[in-house]
Amino acid sequence: MIPEKAPGGDVLHAPGDLKKEAHIPSFEKYKELYIKSVESPEEFWADVAKDFFWKTKYTGKFLDYNFDVTKGEIYIKCMEGATTNICYNVLDRNVHERKLGDRVAFYWEGNEPGDEKTVTYRELLQQVCKFANVLKSQGVKKGDRVSIYMPMVVELVVAMLACARIGAVHSIVFAGFSSESLCERIMDSQCCLLITADGFYRGDKLINLKLIADEALKKCRDKSFPVEKCIMLKHLTKEDEASSGSLSPPAKRACPDLQVPWNPEVDMCWHSLIGGASEECEPVWCDSEDPLFILYTSGSTGKPKGVLHTVSGYMLYTASTFKMVFDYHSDDVYWCTADIGWITGHSYITYGPLANGATSVLFEGLPTYPDVSRMWEIVDKYHVSKFYTAPTAIRLLMKYGSDPVHKYKRTSLKILGTVGEPINPEAWQWYYNVVGEKRCPVVDTFWQTETGGHVMTPLPAATPMKPGSATFPFFGVVPAILNESGEELEGPSEGYLVFKQPWPGVMRTVYGNHLRFETTYFKKFPGYYVTGDGCRRDKDGYYWITGRIDDMLNVSGHLLSTAEVESALVEHEAVAEAAVVGRPHPVKGESLYCFVTLNDGINYNQKLEAELKKQVREKIGAIATPDYIQNAPGLPKTRSGKIMRRVLRKIACNERDLGDVSTLADSSVIEHLFENRCYTAV
Repeated sequence: MIPEKAPGGDVLHAPGDLKKEAHIPSFEKYKELYIKSVESPEEFWADVAKDFFWKTKYTGKFLDYNFDVTKGEIYIKCMEGATTNICYNVLDRNVHERKLGDRVAFYWEGNEPGDEKTVTYRELLQQVCKFANVLKSQGVKKGDRVSIYMPMVVELVVAMLACARIGAVHSIVFAGFSSESLCERIMDSQCCLLITADGFYRGDKLINLKLIADEALKKCRDKSFPVEKCIMLKHLTKEDEASSGSLSPPAKRACPDLQVPWNPEVDMCWHSLIGGASEECEPVWCDSEDPLFILYTSGSTGKPKGVLHTVSGYMLYTASTFKMVFDYHSDDVYWCTADIGWITGHSYITYGPLANGATSVLFEGLPTYPDVSRMWEIVDKYHVSKFYTAPTAIRLLMKYGSDPVHKYKRTSLKILGTVGEPINPEAWQWYYNVVGEKRCPVVDTFWQTETGGHVMTPLPAATPMKPGSATFPFFGVVPAILNESGEELEGPSEGYLVFKQPWPGVMRTVYGNHLRFETTYFKKFPGYYVTGDGCRRDKDGYYWITGRIDDMLNVSGHLLSTAEVESALVEHEAVAEAAVVGRPHPVKGESLYCFVTLNDGINYNQKLEAELKKQVREKIGAIATPDYIQNAPGLPKTRSGKIMRRVLRKIACNERDLGDVSTLADSSVIEHLFENRCYTAV
């Protein structure tokens, strides 16, 4: 599976000085450790576990599991019987045992240049303890779910770690999601409390977050699930107590006139609550398999899945992937540009970096605001050495050429990373040549919300790079490629990407629906975890992710369910039926191409088009806004009535080679759809 020696030929290598200090300095060392990790996982991961504090040791197998639905219930257990606390390990251990209290945990960089704050590990621990005491004063206890809907401020990290400290389960909802999406997630996870902020700026656009949060809570009440408590951080509006209760300074571009809805029976002010709270809070010791957080990811049925991760395995996996994939050392400054509302922010802004005592940049803004040099200005400002972003951002900045990049030196950069979707070779080369000046390895990481951390990735000093390839598996991960019949393919091949055994950080279940967990990931090919992605393996053994193979779209690195978008469209009274497919997009990777069949007597026009876009935005969020909407009086269907999305994808891309259409009930609809297809985005 892994080549005997590092491939030569058309590959790129890390510079020699990087290899000298690397944790994994060669392909031979990677191979040696990889074999140990899959053949003796207990020994391998026990070495990692030595770096952390355990109140009690594990009692059974280090890693116990069943991946085969024909042999009983699917389960994964890591270090069962051990007790620990992840907040203690990422904060107290660093402050008290490792003496890193004065080390910077986060350089917070606001949306506006000049909005900035430096937060040390000691300050972060103090604020987390204070807010943990606030949560306890509101009756939150171990096992309770807490929903967090906040912008990229330090208090978002404080809130999630405060939950972890008392054993509560955080459920963070990306602040770009709609009130309907927030309501759905609050209800599914049965959250007892919501934490939000008044508002924030995304570039020059003002987002009234509290207004959206209130709409979500009203929807919850209307559906007989009242949430009685909401804590709001004043981020844009003035607060007399801000100096004592906030780590982020009042925003430079403050908005004192922001109309913030307030219900004194439900709403409480973050600053008022935290101001008098104690800085001492004993951690709650949790079992290894206690839940840590729920994070929702789109599902092919349209209903988001609550991916559940547990304490110990997730801690070990995020800590080790961060350390080895980014080759982290104590003098590094690391910057992941993701939002904490996604799994990348959970694993590689909060838990992974903090577990290693790292110094990170926490960025509230956009890569193009106030100009397209913003990212490189921040790299120089904080001397960023390890930089992690999405192919979408790279493609966006490529459009502006190399001049905005060359305005800044970027000499501090050592390693570049990508995440969220496969990166096309052209974008990879621009990133490597222009941003990294051919001296920074690119770690093209493949993983999912469900995997908890990187599962396929280069290691910067050890893995010869091929532009666009996720290269080889991380430690403990055993990939395979299957054909439609479930047979493992050897050598150069293409098919379904699956994994044969667990690693500590893999998800444990879908919250409240274990049957859905088994059906989604394990029933198609019993004995394997099914990623839902296609994969190609080349003659050198390198893995290339080819994209989703189910009804999912990857838009700007965000996974969207076509069923969810279709559901939002058909809720409009004018729409009888909808079908959504992906169309390649030069920046976003994929764009949403929607076919709508209208009810009799309804005419398609620009007003209706605008209403449909608005409907999807409000139901799901701005990220799901359709790029193309085509009026489709008829859709290509099989004789049994199934929509042939494969044909619709061809129409969206104006590809006339449709393959076998013998099962079509009415082939006349195809020419009409080709003749009326959209050429420009709406």
